Amino acid sequence: MISTKIQATFDTLHCWNCSAEVTTFHDSSSQSCPHCYAVTGYSEGIWRCLPPEQFESYDRFITEYEFIRAAEGRGSQSGAYYLALPYEDLSGKMSDQWKIRARSFDYIRRHILPRQPQRILDLGAGNGWLSHRLSLLGHSPVAVDLLTNKTDGLGAANHFPAHFPRVQASLDHLPFADSAFDIAIFNASFHYSQDFIRTAAEALRCVRSGGIILIADTPWYQTEAIGQRMVEAKHAHFQTTYGFQSGSIASQEFVTRDRLERIASALHLRWKIYKPFYGIQWLMRPVLAKLRRRRPPSRFHIFLAEKPA
Repeated sequence: MISTKIQATFDTLHCWNCSAEVTTFHDSSSQSCPHCYAVTGYSEGIWRCLPPEQFESYDRFITEYEFIRAAEGRGSQSGAYYLALPYEDLSGKMSDQWKIRARSFDYIRRHILPRQPQRILDLGAGNGWLSHRLSLLGHSPVAVDLLTNKTDGLGAANHFPAHFPRVQASLDHLPFADSAFDIAIFNASFHYSQDFIRTAAEALRCVRSGGIILIADTPWYQTEAIGQRMVEAKHAHFQTTYGFQSGSIASQEFVTRDRLERIASALHLRWKIYKPFYGIQWLMRPVLAKLRRRRPPSRFHIFLAEKPA
């Protein structure tokens, strides 16, 4: 059981401006900070914790990202679509990606998550599917994302019967107390970071000593050069298809062994690497790419680090 004191910390939202305690997730209205008077907005079930200057810097990224994902056909008007995730994509438009998400989630559920209830930070929650699944397992998730729209962002979580807190915030500026969570999961989101060390440090701040951070479904490449070739190809594709490169923020886009080692060295971490089996077809991708003399494809591993005492 989680103690009352710890539970109160978990339930508390902090000011995006001065980090003072502002309110709890049990409230359902905008709140003014008792110290600096900054207002933490609340609308349509979502806490709005993006500082004005961050909102301005992310505005173009959000606009472009939502445009691309809508063009790809993500989301649905049907509640059944969201309830089936990640195991089935009822739209049939992103089935391959959801198969990867499903296998990653199953691996985390079976081999990493403790059976006792955990306070979990779902970073890059999107439509909230992971928080929904974690709730069904008895955990207490908080979903965090920049997007709040009703098809692909936090607003889509209205389709889930399980209610969990939803917070609009950036990965580098989380409105939570130190040590408030047991686990922080970067849910196919770590590669959007502009500074891996800063982003990982902020997640660690929110996790208790002995707690863990997980990086799942972020592209991994053997070398920096291969990863950069992917980024160039991606930007060229977006430019041709959508008329812009989708580079309004300098996302890191991928991880490598060297990048992970730099994070570990800076934050005194030790990574554990898990390699789920994603199927024969996925396993053969590097072999086929080599035979066809193409760029080596990305791989997906799960990276785990425990917060030092």
